[in-house]
Order: sequence, then C-alpha cells, then structure tokens
Amino acid sequence: MASGTSRDVLGKGLRVLGRAIREQPRIFAVAVSGSVLFGLLVIASAYVVGAVVGDVVVPAVERGAVAGGALALAASALFGISVLRVVGIFGRRLGAGYMQYRLQAAYRRRVTRRYLDLPLSWHHRNSTGTLLSNANSDVEAAWYPIAPLPFAVGTLVMLVGAVASLFVTDWALALVGLAVFPALFALNVVYSRRMAPRQARAQRLRAEVSGIAHESFDGALVVKTMGRESQETARFAARAGDLRDALISVGRLRGVFDPMLETLPSLGTLAVLVVGAVRLRQGAITVTELVSVAFLFTVLAFPVRAIGWVLAELPRSVAGWERVSRVLDATGEMPYGDVTLDPDRREPATLGFADVHFGYEPAEAHQPGTQVLGEVTFTVPAGKTVALVGPTGAGKSTIASLAVRLVDPDRGRVTLDGVDVRELTAASLAATVALVAQVPFVFDDTVRANITLDRAGVGDDEVWAALRLAEADGFVAALPDGLDTMVGERGTSLSGGQRQRLTLARALAGRPRLLVLDDATSAVDPRVEAAILAGLRAPGDGGASILVVAYRRATIALADEVIYVEQGRVVARGTHPELLATVPGYADLVTAYEQAEQEREQNRTYDEVTPVPSGLEMEVDR
Repeated sequence: MASGTSRDVLGKGLRVLGRAIREQPRIFAVAVSGSVLFGLLVIASAYVVGAVVGDVVVPAVERGAVAGGALALAASALFGISVLRVVGIFGRRLGAGYMQYRLQAAYRRRVTRRYLDLPLSWHHRNSTGTLLSNANSDVEAAWYPIAPLPFAVGTLVMLVGAVASLFVTDWALALVGLAVFPALFALNVVYSRRMAPRQARAQRLRAEVSGIAHESFDGALVVKTMGRESQETARFAARAGDLRDALISVGRLRGVFDPMLETLPSLGTLAVLVVGAVRLRQGAITVTELVSVAFLFTVLAFPVRAIGWVLAELPRSVAGWERVSRVLDATGEMPYGDVTLDPDRREPATLGFADVHFGYEPAEAHQPGTQVLGEVTFTVPAGKTVALVGPTGAGKSTIASLAVRLVDPDRGRVTLDGVDVRELTAASLAATVALVAQVPFVFDDTVRANITLDRAGVGDDEVWAALRLAEADGFVAALPDGLDTMVGERGTSLSGGQRQRLTLARALAGRPRLLVLDDATSAVDPRVEAAILAGLRAPGDGGASILVVAYRRATIALADEVIYVEQGRVVARGTHPELLATVPGYADLVTAYEQAEQEREQNRTYDEVTPVPSGLEMEVDR
C-alpha cells in the first residue's frame, strides 16, 4: 500500500465500518446498547466504590465499628451494578459476534456469486489461490474489526461521560483526563498508519502462498513424475518465508506500540493520584472524590484498549476490503435474458453461428488481447452430428465454449433454435445444452451424486439410462457399492476413460437437446468411443444434436458434416470424404491423426502382452 494510501487508512477503515453498520443496523444497535450500558455502569461503579470508601470504610476506621445498614446498602449497590454489567457484556458480545459472522457469511456468498457471474476471461487472469483467498481470508479480514467495534463505540460514550464527570468533580483532574485520552487516541492513529502497509503486504502474501500451494497440490502428478518436488518445495518455502517476514514485521510493530498503549492509562492514573493528593491537601476535593476518580482511571484502562483494537485492525480490514471489492466491482459479467425455450420440447435443438468473432482479453491491462475467432459461420442442424476438426490452436475449444455460452462473442450471434443465447434464461440454457469438456472433472462423492448433481427429476432410472448410453454401466455395476461407491478426489479410483464416461453420463442425465463434446472421448478405446457415438445418434426419446471436437478418423467419419477450421476461421465444410478429396490441409491433418492413433494402438497392444515391471502401475481402460 502506498504511503498516501496508508495516511488515509483511518478514513477508509471508518468507511468500511460504516458500511457494516448500514448493513446490520439492528444487530449493531443491540451490541452498542449493551456496550453503552456497560460503559455507563463502569463510571457508576467508580463513584459507588468512592462512596463506599469515603462514606463507609473511612468512617468505620475512624470509629472502629462498621454500620451494618451502610455496609448492606454498599454491597447491594455493587451487586446490582455487577449484574447489570453482565447484562451489558452479554448484549455487547452476542451482538458483535453475530454481526461479524453474519457479515462474513453474507460477503462470502456475494463473492462466490460474483465468481459465477464473471466470464472465463476474468478467471483466466486470476489464480485459484487468489480466488480462494478473496472468499475466505480477505472477507474475514475485512470484517475482523466488527468484534471490538461495539465495545469501542461504548467506550467513546464512556469517555465522554467520564470527562463530564471529571469536570463536575474537579477541573484539575478533568485536565489530566483531557491530556491522557486524546494522547491515547493520537497514539492509536499513528499506530494504524504505520501498520497499514505491513498488513496490506501480509494479506497479499497470504493469497500468493495459498495460490502456490493450490497449484502444487493440483499438479501433484506432474510434480512427482517430473521430479520437481524440491523445486516446488523451494518455491513455496520462499514465498512462505516472505509471509513469515511480513507477519514478523507486523508483530514487531505491535511489540513497540502495545506497551505504550498499555502504559498511557496507567500514567494517567498516577497523574490523577499526584494531582488529586495536592487538591485533597488544598481541600478542593474529598477522599470520596479522589478515590472515585483514581478508580475510574484504573477501570478505564482496559475498555479504552477497545479503541486501540479497532484502530489496530483497520489496516488489515482495509486491505481485505480492497481485495474483496476488487471482485465485487469487477466488470464483464454475462447477464442472462428472459426468453425461455419450451421445456416440454424434447426434439434436438438447432445451433447456429453467424459471423462470430472472439478474442481473449489480455492478462495485463497494457498487453494486447488475443484474437481467436473471426467470421465463424456454420449450423448444427437438429438431430445431426457435426465434427469440428483443425490443428492445435485453431479455436475449436473456443467454439465449444461459445456454443454453451461460457463466453460471449465480441461480434456476431450464437443461436439455439433461432434465439440468441444471450437472450435465454440461465435455466433454459442449462436445460437445453450440455458440455463435456476435454479434462473430465469428478467430485469427491458417490457415482450417483456425480451424475445427478442434485438435479430435480434425475432418479436412478435416469442415471442408469445415461450410464448405458455412455457405455459406463458395466464398470459402475462392477464397483463395490455400485452407484453408492465413493470415487475419491477428482475420481482417483477411476481410470481416465472411466472418468470421461462418467462425466458424459452426467451430461446425458439432464437429457440435453444439444450435446457439445470437446474431445470428450479421447481416453476411451476407439471401439467404446464408436459405440458411444452410435448410441447418441440412435433414434430414441427426442435425441440430441451433437457438436463434437474430433481427432480420430473413426469419430470424424460418423459425423453428418465436418467443419474444418484453421487460425480461427472456417476453411471448409462438407462430408469427411469430400474434405479428404478437396482440402489438402484437412487430408494431411487427419492422416497424421490416424498414424498417431495407430502407433498408440500398437503401444497399447505391446503393453498388454508385456509383463509390467514390479512397482509400476498402469492405467488401462477397459
């Protein structure tokens, strides 16, 4: 955080607290009421103690006897004040805790909802670790000062009441209070300004450490197989060391200021005793008043720290809030329309691309964007299968993302049954289109839960039908607990082909009218892939149109039409035989794919008949 920003941390922090109060006014009122009650009773208790000492204890010492009635009255007064103070503490703590946790929960939901609204291009520019930090530690930091805030507000009321009572008691003692309390506040302001850049850096490093850890854990297979354990450990250790140093810097500053904040009220008490002794000798005050004021300074030492707690946490709160607001204020969301396709219509949908252009936004503001697609126009007719073929980087996966509206085109239109996908409601789009991505994602849950995703109307009958269509019913039935089998994190107990077929079954269980397959069967045996595609094309209950990103020649040959793309543009379209005969680039690419597939098949056959060395594991899709 820049120095200018650090000087403004108090104002920014107070604005964050003001937002919290506006969002939870009733709960804050309850907490502050309890705190104010506690503060006023602290002042009252000081004068009750002074009265007990001056009117009960001192006369008892002088007479050598205690008046029973006076002692009982003093005890009753102290007991009553103590009970009311407990009520105030209960209201203050309950209200503050409820307000803090309520705000944290609400903003975690807002941040995650915002994540869902923002386009993929925004997510590409932000690491997963940063997003996790925004939704967790940053939200927590933003509202951390809420816990001591009602106490601090009650303490301010208490200080005003204390100063007023001091002026009523004696002007000289009041001047001591006026010297101590502003000095304490000024010390806290200096502390918060010095702490601001340290807290901001520590909060940023927390996100970076989280990002490195998530990336390393997520890529554990690559790290281990490539022998990068020591490098990843060193990378994590370096950033963790930076975080350690940042937190030590925070701790050192606290170590300097905390004793000063603790000592100042004690010095005030000492000054009161010195000045009070002089005023008592002059006859300006009584013993009762001196004891009351000295006791008041003593009991104020702890509540006044609440102001310091709030001010000390403001830099961390501002740093957390700025990181959270960066997400909440991010632009580029893709609002849905209000058009709904007929939910009872089950026949295949028609997908259309009309002069579609698309480019990814730059990772940094000063960098140029990446233009991916230009003038893309084609149609997937209802009930037909269209294969997208092209070299790596041609834009095939981007076309698949546009078809299911993971991103929106910069120009042109993507339509379903003639309706622009941007005009459809979210529910209508989800019910019409399903995407099976290149990399299958399986949740750490049961097979059933992975397929149903708690969708209404997807029972066991629909699950088994989808599994049969995805050629996955056989291996699921052979699992120890069938549909109730836990598959592990990211489906670690399944082979690559099994995970692909499970994610395909998940898409089919919703009975989509358009199915987009982004190389979604690459990990299964070609014979299994042919059976899956044949099943998808078979006439049945409505069926679905299919847009498939294809590499295998057998898959391409099953398509009714092939669209060949190069450098983000549609170069040719037609049947597989037509393109083989008329488009040299297409013929060369498909031939290269076929040769690579034959080599993989030969290696697979060799591996299946060759003994596997001890200690090695192989994943063979069956």
